Amino acid sequence: MEYSPIQVRNTNEITHGFNDFTSQNTPEHSLHNPSNYQSTHSRHSQDQESAVSDSESFSSGVSYNQSPSFNDGLIRLFEGDRVHDLIKQRFVSGLGLLGKKATVVAIHRNTYSGVLEQARMQSFQIIAKAMEKKCGGDANVKFGWYGGTRDEICEIMKHGFSARMIDNSNGLYGSGIYLSPDDSPVECVKKLSVGKDGLRHMLLCRVILGKAEVVHPGSDQYHPSSDEFDSGMDNLSSPKKYIVWSARMNTHILPEYVISFSAPSSLKGYFIIPESLRKPTSPWMPFPSLISALSKFLPPTTTKLIIKYYRAHRAKKISRQELIQQVRKIVGDKLLISVIKSFRTKMLVTSSNLEQTMVQKGVNIGMNHDVRRDGMEELIMQV
Repeated sequence: MEYSPIQVRNTNEITHGFNDFTSQNTPEHSLHNPSNYQSTHSRHSQDQESAVSDSESFSSGVSYNQSPSFNDGLIRLFEGDRVHDLIKQRFVSGLGLLGKKATVVAIHRNTYSGVLEQARMQSFQIIAKAMEKKCGGDANVKFGWYGGTRDEICEIMKHGFSARMIDNSNGLYGSGIYLSPDDSPVECVKKLSVGKDGLRHMLLCRVILGKAEVVHPGSDQYHPSSDEFDSGMDNLSSPKKYIVWSARMNTHILPEYVISFSAPSSLKGYFIIPESLRKPTSPWMPFPSLISALSKFLPPTTTKLIIKYYRAHRAKKISRQELIQQVRKIVGDKLLISVIKSFRTKMLVTSSNLEQTMVQKGVNIGMNHDVRRDGMEELIMQV
């Protein structure tokens, strides 16, 4: 089958279909019903270049402290541009509490102006077409965020993703590139450091997912588990991570926009779950104690896997709920409930004996058995 050259629609004609966000206002994102990209892309590039030229002429002599510059293949979008405003609004709204403190400084679009860049786009389009046929008409093309330093972003735009970037993903969900869904940029922002220019940078990429499979934390997977699947997710119904396997990272991911933004240098406190949601409503025990108790019933390799999940949670690589789900899956609810209840009983007996002893010595302490000790490193297990 012959493929027409570069069939991706021009960003000036569509808003790239952020899921459900623009469904009432803009055409649905589509790769398989394109307009003539060659001519419209060229026209849009000329318009943008003209806008840049006019802006530079208008602001001659004005110095900007925060004006990120990237490769020649990128062109800046400005306030009032429909795509710029859509991306900005989508990005800020996905930051939660941090959104009120974050400022989008610049958005750049990849123009695919070079021969190799054009070839990468064509390759992406061919893969998308092939995936459509494999998956019965839906290639499952989504948008995803990827965070990196300015130098890393430039490297990706010029040369593509590298093996070093796979290592930077920490390998918790296997060997691949991890991206966050377009409505969850905060998952990437958490890991970003401030650059010398005082900014953080994000890539908004188009991603071919095809049929995704669930990949659990601690996986050593580096390719689809079978020919049925094409990519991975941490959760199929509400994903926070898209996993593109290393062998496909430069054919199934197409970087399209660079978002540069400023935010407080320390993001500590912006992603904390409210205390009211953290308090246990069922029997609990400190996680180190749970590991110690479970190690009496489980083989060493299984205990090490649980410890790996716990450390990942402590490093904020997985959520508390993900940790709980994985431990329940490994251990089983029957053993888990038994161990926690046994610990609970011992704690109550110990507390009762202590209170009785203190009363006998003439001390009234009014102990609350449900109060946790300050400073104890723990994870409350809910079962």
